[in-house]
Amino acid sequence: MAISDDATEFDTLAVARRLKPVGVDSRQTETQAEALRDSRAGLATKADLEVGLATLGAGLRADLYRALWLQTGIIVGTIIAAKLVG
Repeated sequence: MAISDDATEFDTLAVARRLKPVGVDSRQTETQAEALRDSRAGLATKADLEVGLATLGAGLRADLYRALWLQTGIIVGTIIAAKLVG
């Protein structure tokens, strides 16, 4: 089976050639190879995952900074309120 680095190409002929010597007839080898190729449709490639992780990382970083500033504001506000009341 020849699968490229980015997992987008699938060599159905290579699959068929591997199945024929073990007794699988031509129609079955072609059908199985095509089914395997079709089952791979829509799978994420390594490049897709890298882009997704980078995007996710940037979003999480921004969310963490917002949460940190909000938490700091709440703490400072609580300290000021405690001093004013007490």
